[in-house]
Formats: sequence, structure tokens, C-alpha cells
Amino acid sequence: MESAAERRLKAIQSHLVPADDDGSLSSIRSNPTAGEFLLGQGFSVVLPEKLQTGKWNVYRSARSPLKLVTRFPDHPEIGTVHDIFVNSVQTFQDYKYLGSRIRVDGTVGEYKWMTYGEAGTARTAIGSGFHYYGLQPGARVGLYFINRPEWMIVDHACSAYSYTSVPLYDTLGPDAVKYIVNHADVQAIFCVPTTLNTLLTFLSEIPSVRLIVVVGGIDEHLPSLPSTTGMKLISYTRLLSQGRSSMQPFCPPRPEDIATICYTSGTTGTPKGVVLSHANLVASVAGMTLAIKFYSSDIYISYLPLAHIYERANQISAAYFGVAIGFYQGDNLKLMDDLVTLRPTVFSSVPRLYNRIYAGITNAVQTSGVLKQRLFNAAYNSKKQAVMNGRKPSPMWDRLVFNKIKDKLGGRVRILTSGASPLSPDVMEFLKVCFGCQVIEGYGMTETSCVISTMDDTDNLTGHVGSPNPACEIKLVDVPEMSYTSEDQPHPRGEICVRGPIIFEGYYKDEVQTKEVIDDDGWLHTGDIGLWLPGGRLKIIDRKKNIFKLAQGEYIAPEKIENVYAKCKFIAQCFVYGDSFNSSLVAVVCVEPDVLKEWASSEGIKYEDLGQLCNDPRARAAVLAEMDAVGRDAQLRGFEFVKAVTLTIEPFTIENGLLTPTFKVKRPQAKAYFAKAISDMYNELSTSDPASQKAL
Repeated sequence: MESAAERRLKAIQSHLVPADDDGSLSSIRSNPTAGEFLLGQGFSVVLPEKLQTGKWNVYRSARSPLKLVTRFPDHPEIGTVHDIFVNSVQTFQDYKYLGSRIRVDGTVGEYKWMTYGEAGTARTAIGSGFHYYGLQPGARVGLYFINRPEWMIVDHACSAYSYTSVPLYDTLGPDAVKYIVNHADVQAIFCVPTTLNTLLTFLSEIPSVRLIVVVGGIDEHLPSLPSTTGMKLISYTRLLSQGRSSMQPFCPPRPEDIATICYTSGTTGTPKGVVLSHANLVASVAGMTLAIKFYSSDIYISYLPLAHIYERANQISAAYFGVAIGFYQGDNLKLMDDLVTLRPTVFSSVPRLYNRIYAGITNAVQTSGVLKQRLFNAAYNSKKQAVMNGRKPSPMWDRLVFNKIKDKLGGRVRILTSGASPLSPDVMEFLKVCFGCQVIEGYGMTETSCVISTMDDTDNLTGHVGSPNPACEIKLVDVPEMSYTSEDQPHPRGEICVRGPIIFEGYYKDEVQTKEVIDDDGWLHTGDIGLWLPGGRLKIIDRKKNIFKLAQGEYIAPEKIENVYAKCKFIAQCFVYGDSFNSSLVAVVCVEPDVLKEWASSEGIKYEDLGQLCNDPRARAAVLAEMDAVGRDAQLRGFEFVKAVTLTIEPFTIENGLLTPTFKVKRPQAKAYFAKAISDMYNELSTSDPASQKAL
């Protein structure tokens, strides 16, 4: 009698062309029972979740439909992050690995490199230093500083000697850092002089900490701690030398051991510790190697926060392929200078930056004069036709127009990746044409060890986040209260749920919240609403948690609307607000200062400072008119248009509590922060149209 597993394999096999003589699977074909899901290119295959029910609703990558990826196909012996780095040190020993422009004296120069071999030696020394100070395997080690080579050395040391790394966002306030250190029972913290000053303000309140290591610190200049604290305070260089004097053999972790606890700040509540095992991280990165290939000749720039899983996974993947990683200076305002100096081939960023690049280029074109504008439009349209039809564009347009734009990112970028929030299809198309490279949008979260789905490099359709990571499977679950179901036409819709070896172990010390997001069948409920486009492409259309109703009962997804308005030339950042007591939306806009000044000059408007200009009714009207135009182009529904706007020059930042470390607006905090402005806008609207504004 056939087992359930054998029946499932037979069902899956029915999606596949018979194996070639050598046993390899040649390609995927449609099956009569699921043909509608495999139209066109077929980036996904669809399978039954349970054989008995007969419902075909589980999607997997067409790259690995029979088995979810757990290891690297070409290196199945690699089971931990430690194994990845050991392999890389052996394979790429003399290749450039970690580069920095910051000199010992604090000045900035050309990139100076540490090889994979040198990084491997430093990793062993730091790990041996932990041993010197008596840290036992399993101890938690905090990293409290921004991206720089030492961050990766410490992380590799944690992996090699079975310690658990706990990233601490350098921009988190003291209360959040204190909470995480105590919650995770952190025993050692690596910091820099500036973050050391923060730690010193609450040393007595973090009793689990035994060792503080200051990166970039000089022992003679470090403060002495009272002996009653029981803590040691030393410099990174001292720990390195102490470790070198007594090198210890590795204490390798097992795949199921915890690699890291990543605390997600989220948009509400206290931080949650996402527990990720070595197996989680290896599966996630291994799955992505089937879709995106890096090479040892590639150069990657590291500027996204290493405490965020997006950058962390990129770093693990880069190390696996022997990529050279150059670190930014630590100042986002100087990032463009770092790009020109490093000339990376791979650049990972977030829509917020890509929107700024898009707005900057389009604004420059619009103000360049008629002839240059015509030349750009002719070049853009010609190259767009070629790119979107899979043809090679004429090199003439690059020479005349686009090489100058490419030089802004160093001139050598071959892959741009985008994550953390949706990238507008217009902006993605614009980047593809202007930079002439792959632009790959992905979707993921910390709880899935990064990538859930990603676009295929052969796919020219925009406005979606691609097909499943080969290391997971995805299904959509009905959300009846929002009228999303798997029976919806023309596309099935529902909450995105994910299962597979990339799913986290749980929230640290929080079984209740873990059970809220992972069901009994092992599905992680993401809270995002998606639909399946033809070809097995996933499109994110909504968010369960950030939905609110207006007075007439219309559901609003503010993030979708904010992403539309992000293309408005006046807007640097936008917070859209509404509630069930009012019938329309309002917005707080952080303006692009140069664009607003240019507009005021063209209108002959005099002002003393930018704050005064932001309060000018004519400026508000101009911004609202531009937002309306952008909204019409994006086909927003009537109730999705913002009816009143407040302009501010103060950006939304992590420091002022309005952004998460992944640059998402903290909605409850923003509501409180801008409470007066929101109240004033609704009062203004009710005065102008009292009947339509307030709910009965």
C-alpha cells in the first residue's frame, strides 16, 4: 500500500517532464489539474497542501519543485554559517574581502582591504579572546555599532565558537538597548566610543554583561569601571592580541543551534527577539543561489544596517561566493562619494533611496532645457523598448545620456536589489533603463531568514515580488473580513503564509506571540495580503495590520498610498492618516527642500526660511495639486486621495522615533507626534465642507 509521502511525490511528479537519461529534470510543464497556474513562463508550480482535500493552493519555485532547498546544491556538506566562512577562507584565501576607507586617525582615503585569509585569522583570534575571558558556548554577544569590517569579524567569531550574536541597532534609544541586553542575557557587548557613552549611562542596569569591547577605542583612553560592576572594559585591539597569544580550536555549532537573535523593533510594542538557527540562514541563502549568482570578481557596498536581516543575508551570500565587501564611511550623506570611489558591481538598497534617485534624475531632466529633455526622452523611449522586449539596446544612448547617470553609482553596477517595502513599477522600469542592469525586487522578513520570494532575472513584468524562494513554499489564506479569498477572480487573493526550513525557531522567551504567527501545520502568517499573477508571480496588495476604515466604511491601506505619493517631486517622506471618524485622508509631508525652493522662486514667492514657506497656503496647494496628479496617474480611487496636507522640513528618522530601522513609518508614534497637525487639517476640512467630513 502506498504511503502518503509516496502519493504526494507522485502528485508532484505529474508536474514534471519525464527525467532525461542522466536522471536530471529537464523542465517544468503544465498539468491539466493546475494548468491555470502555469501559464506563460511558469516561475512557480502549484501543489496540493493535503492530498485528501484536493485543494491545489501551495506554490513552490519551479527551480526546485520536488524538494525545498536546505543546503547549497554544489556544497551539501555546508550546514552552518561557520561552514560557509571556513569554505570561503580555504577557497578565496588571498582574495579581497573586507574594505574600509576610514583610517586609524579618522581621515578618509582609498579603500584598504583585508583578505579572506586575514579575516579568518582575525576571526580565530577574537573567538579565542572570548575563551580567554571565560565565555561559554551559547553565550549571547551584542554588536552595538554600525557596519564596518569588525562587525563581520565578530559575527564570524561567534559562529566559529558557538556563540549567539545579538545585533543592537546603533540608532535604538537607550531604553530599547537596555531591554534587549537584559531580555537576551547578553554577556559581552562590542561597541564604539559613541555607543559606549550610551552604555555607561545604564551599566548598573545590565547585570548580565561581563565584557565590553570598544572597537576603535584606545585602552589608555577608556574609562575605568568600578570593581563592583564585575565588568571588564577593553579595546578591540587588546582582545585581538590576547586571543592571538592563545589561539583556541573552533567549537563548531550544529545546524540546529541558534546563530543569532535579531530583535525587530516593529511599528508598535517592545522589540521581539527573532531566533534564527544556522540551518535557517543556510537554507535561505542556499535557496537564493539558485536564482541570483554572485562571483568572486564582484564588489558589494555595505551600508544597509547589518542589524537588519536584509543586509545580513546579503553578507552571508557574498562570503559564500568570495565577493569583496566595501563598507561605507558611516554617513548616508557621503554614500554617493563612497559609491564613486568603490565602484561596486552589486548594490542593495530600499525604495526610499531609489525613489530619491528617480526624483533627482527626472527633476534634473525637466529643468535641463528643451533640447536636453528631448534627447533624454528619445534615448529613454528607445532603450526602454529594447530592454522590455529582450533586445540589446543601441550603445549610442549610453554614450550620449546614460553613462553619466551610471557613474552616480560608480559606473559598474550589474545588479540592483530592492527590499523592505514595495518598489513602484515605474521606478523599477526607470532604473532598468537608466542603469542598464538587472533590477531585482524581493520580499521577505526577519522571521523567514530574509527572502520569501524574488523576481526572476528573465522576467520583464514589473509590479510583483516574483516567485517563491526555492527554500520555502507559499499559500494564500482567506481573509473574509477584508473580502479576500482564494476564489477571487481573476486572481486568488489572501494572507501570505510561508512554510519551510527558512522559518524562524520562534520569538525568544515568547511562546504566546510565536503561536500567534505560526499555526499547527507550521505555516507562518505574515500579515501581508497578496495575490497570484499568471506565471506564479506573487504581488503584495495590502497589509492586515495597517488597515483602517474611513467614516463611510471604505478600507484604506495607507502604505500603498504613501508608495504612490513617494513619486511626487516635492515629497521626501509621507505619512498618510485617516480614521473611522472622518471621511477623508490627510497627510504630513516632509518636503524636498531644493524642489520647494525652486518652485517658490519660479512663483516669485518671498520667504524668510523654509519653515515659513512650508506654512504658506500656496505651497501646500502646490504640493497637494502635484499629489493629485500623481494619484490620478496611479489610478487611486476617489477616497484614497489625500484632501489636506501639512508640510514639514523635519525628516522622519529612527532617532526621532518615527521610523523603524527598516525605514517603515511607525504609525502610532507618527499619529501622536503629528496629533496637532492632524487635528488642524480635519478642522480645516470640516470648516470647508462640514457635511461630508464628519461621520454621523
